[in-house]
Amino acid sequence: MSHVHDSKHQTLHHTALDRLFRYAEFLRFGEVHIKYDHTTGLKAIIAVHNLNRGSGIGGCRLLHYQTADDALADALRLAYMMSLKAAVSNLSHGGAKAVIIAPKIIKDRTALLEVFADFVHSLGGRYVTAVDSGTTPKDMDIIAKRTPYVTCTTQKGGEGDPAVPTALGVRRAIEAALQFKFNQNSLEGVHVAIQGAGHVGFHLAKELTQLKARVTMTDINAEALSRAVDAWGVATCAPQDIYHIKADVFAPCALGSILNLKTIKQLKMPIVAGSANNQLAHHHHGILLGELGILYAPDFVINAGGLVYAAAMYNHSDPIKAMEQVRLIYDTSLDIFNKAKAMNQTPMEIAEGIAMARLQS
Repeated sequence: MSHVHDSKHQTLHHTALDRLFRYAEFLRFGEVHIKYDHTTGLKAIIAVHNLNRGSGIGGCRLLHYQTADDALADALRLAYMMSLKAAVSNLSHGGAKAVIIAPKIIKDRTALLEVFADFVHSLGGRYVTAVDSGTTPKDMDIIAKRTPYVTCTTQKGGEGDPAVPTALGVRRAIEAALQFKFNQNSLEGVHVAIQGAGHVGFHLAKELTQLKARVTMTDINAEALSRAVDAWGVATCAPQDIYHIKADVFAPCALGSILNLKTIKQLKMPIVAGSANNQLAHHHHGILLGELGILYAPDFVINAGGLVYAAAMYNHSDPIKAMEQVRLIYDTSLDIFNKAKAMNQTPMEIAEGIAMARLQS
């Protein structure tokens, strides 16, 4: 009986592993590194997708995952996206991502991060880590004591939280979309519906309201939504109602895969431009948006502000110059919109073409 049980276990294990290998092959992956430390309980994955343009750079997530397979799939998917972001932003970096599978109780966060820092350092600069979901600039400070291959710290006089430059980049892309779609160069009176009041959504609401745009927000987290209302005076709606709002711009800043057949048909907004990763549930949904006359700003182009800023700070740029680079997302977005129109393609197709050509050069 024990032999049969082991056989079944091995079959299930290899099926999951084979599936992940096929996914890695599909994404044209470079390398994956795994670290386990029994003293701290660290279970970490570093996925390095592409090094053709320079060291891989990407945030470190510290999250609970149902399975290790889920964590690895997340690392692979996000590292691939970081390669696209870096390439389309013309950075001298490849794409990479780290995932720390959070234990139920983190007994010593500092010790956990120190071991992770040693893991990063062991790769000799192939991977540069940064802030992501579940980690903070102060966490990066701890890592920076043990390895130079880190950015988004509080120590270099810059903005350690990548949400701030990410929100700026999305705002600049919204301005580019308004210019392209309506020949409009002002946000005053423009109505933007933001899905998600987390770090980026909160700062995007600030960017928009300070330029006199109207903002309606939603979030399943009532506390986060209330914080945005108190800070910026935004209007709110129920999560399920955000797709029905008659606004000028829909800004998804929460979950991925939210643009699907059902939600796209509900949209009453001519522009989609937000910070969420992997917004399209399927690649062909970008074509559907175009057929409906909705301008879709590719997510990995317009949410690259955090990466652009983090890379600039890692390469010893000053904060002012780094933010100037983020503002150029306006130019990048407008160029993609114009090329898509001229070539009768979607903006996503144009952006992916630019990124893949640079990755392969």
